[in-house]
Amino acid sequence: MVLVANLKPAKLRGIESQGMILAAQEGEALALVTVEGEVPPGAVVK
Repeated sequence: MVLVANLKPAKLRGIESQGMILAAQEGEALALVTVEGEVPPGAVVK
């Protein structure tokens, strides 16, 4: 799973968010964005 952290805090639906989990949607299908193999914490997402 890809987690985006250290974001500027924002209120979403009344709850403070400081990060996001990336997901993709096509039609009704929703899937978490993942990586293949090991990636060290802090690796750059492009």
